[in-house]
Amino acid sequence: MIQKVGQIGIPVKDLDRAIDFYKQKLGLSLLFNTDNMAFFESNGLRLLLSLPEKEEFAHASSVIYFQVSDIRDSYERLVAEDVRFIDEPHMVAKMGETETWMVFFEDGEGNRHALMSEVEI
Repeated sequence: MIQKVGQIGIPVKDLDRAIDFYKQKLGLSLLFNTDNMAFFESNGLRLLLSLPEKEEFAHASSVIYFQVSDIRDSYERLVAEDVRFIDEPHMVAKMGETETWMVFFEDGEGNRHALMSEVEI
């Protein structure tokens, strides 16, 4: 079911400062940014720097985004396995002809991760 790790999320407190660090100090390629998130590319692995979307999403660890081909099917299969989801599959970004969908879950240790799917429209 899991194809690969598609993205790693890094929570930040000051987005501008974080963008400067990853771009200027580490030399990573900035793909694009919005008011509350920035995407970098690192040899095929995408890094997402983001401010917490909601208070319940504020946490101190990185998030592993597991890429799946069909997010709704994967979500339903994991719900059947009693995986605790924080939300339901939802679109988080539209880039040209591609929609990025995500759904967040916990691993039983309090670590938050996500399934992600990029859909051509």
